[in-house]
Amino acid sequence: MDLQAFVNKIAPMTCIMSVEELPDGKYGEIRIVAGNKAYIDSIELADHGPQMMCNKFIPNSLYQNYFPKDLNFEDICYRAAVKKEPLFTYVHPDRFDFWFALQMLPLDCDNGNLRYCTYTQEISQSADTSKMSNISHDTASAVIETCIKLRSTDDFQKAMDEVIKGIRELCDARSCTVLMMDTVTRKCSVLSSAAAFDSSVVPIRSRTEGFYEVAESWEGTIAGSNCLIIKNESDMEVVKNRNPVWHRSLTESGVRSIVLFPLKYKGDLLGYIWATNFNTENATTIKETLELTTFFLAAEIANYRMLNRLKILSSQDLLTGVLNRNEMNNRIDRICERRDETPMNVGIVFADLNGLKMVNDKYGHFAGDMLIKNAALLLQNVFMEEEVYRAGGDEFMVLVKNTTIEMLEEKCNRLKEQSGAFEHVSFAVGYSIEEDGINIRRSLKLADERMYEDKERYYQEHPELKR
Repeated sequence: MDLQAFVNKIAPMTCIMSVEELPDGKYGEIRIVAGNKAYIDSIELADHGPQMMCNKFIPNSLYQNYFPKDLNFEDICYRAAVKKEPLFTYVHPDRFDFWFALQMLPLDCDNGNLRYCTYTQEISQSADTSKMSNISHDTASAVIETCIKLRSTDDFQKAMDEVIKGIRELCDARSCTVLMMDTVTRKCSVLSSAAAFDSSVVPIRSRTEGFYEVAESWEGTIAGSNCLIIKNESDMEVVKNRNPVWHRSLTESGVRSIVLFPLKYKGDLLGYIWATNFNTENATTIKETLELTTFFLAAEIANYRMLNRLKILSSQDLLTGVLNRNEMNNRIDRICERRDETPMNVGIVFADLNGLKMVNDKYGHFAGDMLIKNAALLLQNVFMEEEVYRAGGDEFMVLVKNTTIEMLEEKCNRLKEQSGAFEHVSFAVGYSIEEDGINIRRSLKLADERMYEDKERYYQEHPELKR
């Protein structure tokens, strides 16, 4: 059979792949035997990176001459050429800025221990949802179930735990974990994890100190593909060559197989999801399911992060980092309406800066801002683990639960004593306590009145600072 003449008759970018079938059921060399003009142009005109041997296409060349070794690509070539499975997949490899619709068809032209298949690719800049949804019934069912779990509850953490438990069961894996990565602080944290009761795999530590560097190395290990699937010792050798430090960690943790997917949203890396010691016989179904599941997972996680940031921005004072007036009013309303647990023996402290106008007039508003920030820091130091709010420009409120009038008085005295640690910081203070938090507004009014009385005394003693 003239393979070059055959492939020349195909319009889309297509080549013929050969796979060497070994006696033990494994495969050896995988080569690009021939390609039509569209495919040859895609090879010769593309920038595949300095690690590639050449761009000029030579028939019957090892595929690694034109793009990096990719275990996922090798797997679909093996299944199409040797197992005679017609395959379709839709992927976005990290090393490219576009999506690939890949179709592989087995060819009945075996030559000794060489098996052949066609490899056709279509390229698009953005994801085509019609191609993404071209999946099996079982895969679609698993993905839909994941989406329903994520969207059917207000408890995001509970939903994630259920999803990860479901993914572990789908993979028949010993453990499944979602790891979040913060590229700014260079720290990582476990968002959710599930393990089989009899799992022999050593779980990742919940604190993950020092683990960021390991996770950071995974991008190079995946080597531009969209995921990493290690099914056996032969695949594990690839990890050993690419990432010996991680390979040693996997071996020491009892990991024999692993599927690892990056969680990316609009090009940004959020973290990774992986399953260890999974059922390798179902590797194809697992890959197909996780390719689409991780797409939705990343979107939900990104949305959850964004909402958390918006919540912080709406509740936090941007200058000082303490809670803002809006959050203070909402908190008081929730307590009075019993939407929050009604605190007993709740104390209210109002603390107003003295002399802010003088600092602004004499040293400028930057100095005034520093004064406000130092005041907030002092309040947080004295009222540790309590709710500190910036109620206005130079006014703060502290909500103290489970306290006594004596404890409040002692802390307010300490606040005034420690004011000397910061230049120009001086507080007028008023405080009050209620046995039942539902009457908290009465305490707010009384503490505010006492604070203004304290301020009047201060300016009587320091008339030069009076506003």
